[in-house]
Amino acid sequence: MMVDLLVASNLKPGDEVIKEGTEGDSMYIVAAGELLVTQAGRELRTLASGDVFGELAILYNCKRTATVRAKTEVRLWCMERQTYRTIITNKSKKKREQLMGFLKTSRTLKDLNDVQLSKIIDSMEEVKYQDKDVIVQEGTEGNTFYIILKGEVLVTKNVNGHQKQIRRMVKGEHFGEQALIREVLRTATCTADGPVTCFSIDKEVFEETIPIEQLELFDDSKVVQEAQALEKQSPSSSLRFQDLVPVLYQEGRFHGDPVTLGVGGFGRVELMTTLTHGKYYAMKRVSKKLIVAKRQEEHILFEKKILKVIQCDFIIRLHATFKDTRYIYMVMEFCSGGEIWTKLKEVGRFEEPIAVFCTACVVEAFAYLHKNSIMYRDLKPENLLMDVKGYVKLVDFGFAKELVRGEKTYSFVGTPEYIAPEIIKNQGHDYAVDFWSLGVLIFELLVGSPPFSSSEPQKIYSKILDGVPKYPPYLSEAAKSIISKLCRPRPGQRLGNTKNGIKDVRHHR
Repeated sequence: MMVDLLVASNLKPGDEVIKEGTEGDSMYIVAAGELLVTQAGRELRTLASGDVFGELAILYNCKRTATVRAKTEVRLWCMERQTYRTIITNKSKKKREQLMGFLKTSRTLKDLNDVQLSKIIDSMEEVKYQDKDVIVQEGTEGNTFYIILKGEVLVTKNVNGHQKQIRRMVKGEHFGEQALIREVLRTATCTADGPVTCFSIDKEVFEETIPIEQLELFDDSKVVQEAQALEKQSPSSSLRFQDLVPVLYQEGRFHGDPVTLGVGGFGRVELMTTLTHGKYYAMKRVSKKLIVAKRQEEHILFEKKILKVIQCDFIIRLHATFKDTRYIYMVMEFCSGGEIWTKLKEVGRFEEPIAVFCTACVVEAFAYLHKNSIMYRDLKPENLLMDVKGYVKLVDFGFAKELVRGEKTYSFVGTPEYIAPEIIKNQGHDYAVDFWSLGVLIFELLVGSPPFSSSEPQKIYSKILDGVPKYPPYLSEAAKSIISKLCRPRPGQRLGNTKNGIKDVRHHR
């Protein structure tokens, strides 16, 4: 698929392909000719036919680390990030649909709905076998269910001391399903005939994923009713734009300037008060031009829509929104305690009771959002503010998204240190990414820096995929336990994402 979608281009000597420091979104393969790679004016190397460069840019948004220019006449093949994403996304979706189809043919699982089957797929893992490997041995205790993705499996039975072949299984067939629901001994031996790839899940994981005894069906109507109830509660604001005035610095080098609470990629947040000087507000001012240039219209509209209906003590309140020809203004509750990030930097790391308190506030915010079918996807200390009493509130819903249970979304969003492995792998993700980031947050609050970090995003992603945080000796057993359960690589096994849901996180010691 990638080869079919590569685009050819021709360059003359001296033409620049990539410029150091700019944002890139394409990968290149040299078909003919030579190119020179320089960094800060220093020559690094020459690229020739068959070389590949710029490939990081098709994975995520990153700055180019060097400049590449044509030395001779050059012919390149090029692929853009969006094209690559589409290919990978389609591949992941196809594989998921295929697995769903396979699971639906299982007698044991046929009563499960798509949401439950989707959870099972999230908990399964791919295993490979060589020719003649025994996958299941007759007479041993069974606890794993397998689906064949590639290759063939021979099924044999012991008859009077001889192995008798009963049947041959191919792609899409499955075996061992009885092992998921009752204690059984294997009734036959299954052996790989040539190389075999299976998708497997064991009993313990299966039981964490699906409550077997009740195989209960998920009721969509409840979610719809809750969403409607939410919309009714939304308070109509009596705040008028002309009543708001900026609060000015009273002294120091910014004397007379408006007080700035924060500056983001799209604009700034300023401290405002009303003419009657009754109350303080934080006003986020966002440039329309920038929103359009960076194609963020949908995100901004969704952020406004979400914040308007949210009624949760652990999430920032939106009081009103206004717009003029140049800006969109969002008037939010003012949290005078500032960012958790600032406090963390001041003290280095939090004592456990403080980390527990901050985390508990986030868990309550997540419980509220997930119940209302919203994933947050941007947890980090910079997005946690403290109100006047010291309670922690979530801010910045630029990456939030509504998602129907059992569905997946495929966008690449988040802050590198907090991104879950399934986002990096483009496998499709859901609410489980919030639990991963919660584990990363707990680690950062207790240690002072996140578990997977580096100055280069690429290295962070490799560490996340390796997935083994190094715990400093001062962390308690309970802390290590909750972090490792939240940061499990397979989303279906994460604390908070198994059958008891977020209750498991609340009840963790």
